[in-house]
Amino acid sequence: MTTTAIASPELNTMDRCDRCGAQAYVRVVLESSGGELLFCGHHARGLETTLKPLSSEWHDETGRLLEKAPVPVD
Repeated sequence: MTTTAIASPELNTMDRCDRCGAQAYVRVVLESSGGELLFCGHHARGLETTLKPLSSEWHDETGRLLEKAPVPVD
């Protein structure tokens, strides 16, 4: 039997924080139910110590907040 892992897709501007509605940068998959929660960086940091032990996946893209947008060169 072969098991193929499917990577979580990158979060995009349509993904919103479940607490405040801001753009989500963290996806949490709960171990018990497999349910998914999305959080902005602020709320993810605030809930990390509570939720991380209960999660099977903690997908963090907050590093994208520090990326600089490419500048087009003419």
